[in-house]
Amino acid sequence: MRPRSRCHQTSSALWRAPVEIAALRHLVEQSPAEVFKAINDPRAWWSESIEGSTAKLNEEWNYHFGDNHRSKMKTIETTPDKKVVWLVEENYFKNVKDQSEWVGNKITFEISKHSDKTKLVFTQIGLVPTYDCYKSCDCAWTGFVEKSLYSLITTGKGQLTWHQEK
Repeated sequence: MRPRSRCHQTSSALWRAPVEIAALRHLVEQSPAEVFKAINDPRAWWSESIEGSTAKLNEEWNYHFGDNHRSKMKTIETTPDKKVVWLVEENYFKNVKDQSEWVGNKITFEISKHSDKTKLVFTQIGLVPTYDCYKSCDCAWTGFVEKSLYSLITTGKGQLTWHQEK
């Protein structure tokens, strides 16, 4: 049996790595191309309040989640059907003392083929338990990746309001 997230029930298709980075892994039936396409549509699984092009290499874009969180991001690596990396250039959290906690972090999506399935590994390199935002970020990424992105990949529709469900 795989460990369960502290925040949400997990599906049997993924598990949580107990390391000092946020890491989630999925195995899905869809092709690497379908997974890559879903990752590159964060408006469908992370936030509709994204301004700019998220899929183009070296493009900067802005993410907003209400008045609680906003970031300036840059897509620094995009290898079709294999990998996407975002760099956090600027960041703001409403209730966090150190506003630089995410600055310089890399958010990575690694895609690989495993037998007849596709594996997706999500990691936020630099998100450590000593950050003020760690618990809420850990819970949020668990929901956005495990529920919303997973849903977009497997059903074609993200679950942007997963956090409002009971």
